Amino acid sequence: MIVVGGGPAGLACALELRRRGIDVTVLEREQQAGGIPRHCEHQGFGIRDLRRLQSGPRYAQHYLELVREAGAAVLEETMVTGWTGDGALEVTSPSGRETLEADAIVLATGCRERPRPARLVPGSRPDGVLTTGLLQQLVQGGLPVGRRALVVGAEHVSFSAVLTLRHARTGVVGMTTELDRHQSFSLVRAGAALRYRVPLWTRTAVAAIHGGRRVEEVELTDLDRGVTRRVACDTVVFTGDWIPDQELAAGLGLDLDPGTRGPRVDTGLRTSRPGVFAAGNLLHGAEPADVAALSGRRAASSVASWLSGGNWPKQLVPAAIRVPLHWISPNAVSDRYDVPPREHFLLRSSAFLTHPRLEIRQGERVLWNGSLRRLVPGRSASLPAGWITEVDAAGGRLTVTCVAN
Repeated sequence: MIVVGGGPAGLACALELRRRGIDVTVLEREQQAGGIPRHCEHQGFGIRDLRRLQSGPRYAQHYLELVREAGAAVLEETMVTGWTGDGALEVTSPSGRETLEADAIVLATGCRERPRPARLVPGSRPDGVLTTGLLQQLVQGGLPVGRRALVVGAEHVSFSAVLTLRHARTGVVGMTTELDRHQSFSLVRAGAALRYRVPLWTRTAVAAIHGGRRVEEVELTDLDRGVTRRVACDTVVFTGDWIPDQELAAGLGLDLDPGTRGPRVDTGLRTSRPGVFAAGNLLHGAEPADVAALSGRRAASSVASWLSGGNWPKQLVPAAIRVPLHWISPNAVSDRYDVPPREHFLLRSSAFLTHPRLEIRQGERVLWNGSLRRLVPGRSASLPAGWITEVDAAGGRLTVTCVAN
């Protein structure tokens, strides 16, 4: 079988498959497998899956070594460029182009931050406009970044960008978010404010970027007062606002979820096409690397069941969310009633909610209701999964609603 993507989800999936005696090939388009953690020098990786903390590069290398020692083939600089009419993979690598077939395929292509063009930020087009991922690669390679940077966003990864900039001896003039508060943990925000004296400008939008050869200043608009001001800087780092790398999934014609914008999958991470599974951050916006790895491990269990003669679900019952909720993952239930990764669903909101009361319905039937402590945009909360056994596979879509706050 084939795993597309050599990040935490893909490598963890391959490792679990080899432990079950299944031959597996991992296809990774980058020069080195390991995914985003390769560029993250800070600690904090591996607590959920490996039960110990590691730096990003060590975490990535650890998985890669385990996968190769287990006997999986990891083909780097190998990119899947499309599908044949019968669902085989069209692959391009340094050795040329070829077509690969497999009894099962796991898509683990991850996600990416939306760059400036996707955010429709007007102005000139100077050098010095980055995403967090590009910033980390430049700093890790010892390349210059700039002297004064503005960080756009206030998610976990935004504060990681601040740490990376300071490591590169780049000053941070400020952070902006269009929301009314940051989306990280209070201690993280306090650390950035106290240690690095980085101001956070809430309810603030980037109206335009100006500069000649390089960024010179950024226009910021106060969304409450409508006042615009200019901030001098030579670097702008766009952070967060994650989107799944779902082009390959879309090219195969898989059903996509409008909330996550990734493939629709049931609790066993089966897609709408028999034999094709999806795992990790391809399913939604970015979760921590170890959460993605556990998703890959869960997908491997479903692959093993399929290859041993298991039946594919007759249909997926989609789960729709209503505003102010943003997405739920997995976003479908089938007649298999498998437990989801980590035995719970992930839920995100587009608004800050305190003690929201939620309800899951199928038609007129209430399958579950309960409350959560809080919901924060850009951070996932957990929903229990016991209610899935009450789902009628022929009873129509599910709805997840915030009924009170």
